[in-house]
Amino acid sequence: MGLTKAEIFSEEQNKIASIAKVLGHPARVAILQYLFKTNACVCGDLVGEIGLAQPTISQHLKELKNIGIIKGTIEGTSVCYCINQTNWDEMAHILNLFINQSPNISTGDCC
Repeated sequence: MGLTKAEIFSEEQNKIASIAKVLGHPARVAILQYLFKTNACVCGDLVGEIGLAQPTISQHLKELKNIGIIKGTIEGTSVCYCINQTNWDEMAHILNLFINQSPNISTGDCC
């Protein structure tokens, strides 16, 4: 597999790509939706709610936590997760700026 050469792209471009990669799996989207729906820290409900095995859920949680979208706290032998609101707001801002761009195309023969 080739290198992505991330260093030749801007910090913003790398950030958008990282967010897109993490959000590119439906299980992660389902986890985030569940966390928003419950509006509380979730410790063990995800396996039953999402329908995937615990190791699979753990891997998806790890990816979401690595990018900072969620945060976890240790309570006894379990880790509870919730949305990291500050990072979520920052991510939403970055994506909104990217998505809400308008092409600067004059009326012509383009596409």
